Amino acid sequence: MLFVLVCTDKPGSLDLRLATRPSHLAYLETYQSKLVQGGALLDHDGRPSGSLLIVDVADRAEAAGFAEADPYNRAGLFESVLIRPYRQVFRDGEKLA
Repeated sequence: MLFVLVCTDKPGSLDLRLATRPSHLAYLETYQSKLVQGGALLDHDGRPSGSLLIVDVADRAEAAGFAEADPYNRAGLFESVLIRPYRQVFRDGEKLA
């Protein structure tokens, strides 16, 4: 099942994000088979201020565990993490269902 994770950084935490980024990316690489899409959310000046991930996991509990173990989360970067089930209708410009 697909889940969207919308992670919002705490204000003023860009330095923490940049310092933690290598371990965050290494963590994501261990889950490549479950990652559908991922990247940084940007503020009005184009600086990273959060993360958006779409994961294909068994259930919400697995999605929550994935988010909790993320080095960004463990470092205290996130102000909030929203986890929602997701149904994909379009991919690469093509309607799926």
